[in-house]
Amino acid sequence: MAAKSGGTRKGAGGGREARRAALAEAVQRALLTRGLEGLRLRDVADEAGVTPAAVLYYGDLDALVHETYQQAITRYSQDREAAADGFDDARLKLRACIDKGVAAGPDDALTRLLFEYWPRCLRDARAAALDSALTERQIAVYAEILTLGRAQGHFVLQDPPRLIAANFVAMEDGYQMEVLAGRRVRAEVIAALHAYARAATGHDPGADTGRGSGRRDPEGTA
Repeated sequence: MAAKSGGTRKGAGGGREARRAALAEAVQRALLTRGLEGLRLRDVADEAGVTPAAVLYYGDLDALVHETYQQAITRYSQDREAAADGFDDARLKLRACIDKGVAAGPDDALTRLLFEYWPRCLRDARAAALDSALTERQIAVYAEILTLGRAQGHFVLQDPPRLIAANFVAMEDGYQMEVLAGRRVRAEVIAALHAYARAATGHDPGADTGRGSGRRDPEGTA
């Protein structure tokens, strides 16, 4: 364990922002090790190698956990949006979106962080608002892809884009728990989502492996 320090002197550790980033990583590690319900300020301090008082300099435990959840939402959403945005063809966008949204396994740190925090949404309005924002952001990604695929002539949608998108996200949420608990593997979940895509759009994302890269031209041309 690193030596304890107050962690508040200017210039130490590359400045306040660097120390805050290091503390955020410590909160994440502590959450993944202890779980939200068992988390103590001392756990975060031990992970960061500082005193509890130094942790409190950046906010109380609830505030730090809330901030960590916000950061996890941003990373999860941006990673998925970037994956889908790498293609012009809606069929490849859909495949990338599904692929990026499914946990790798029980030790998928980012997905576990999101699900560790979820129970708090049942009794904490701020947490519930963040969770709703995450859900809406994922629905928006799917809905945009579905609308584009219909315009490109690739998808024949059986329901409105937003409804199909919401179903994708709901299925993902349910299956993620199975993956994190070790009851299903990632490949099973992706296959299930591909099956729903086939029923809802008339297109099987699993058939895109031979379609070519279809990646967006970095210069913005076709």
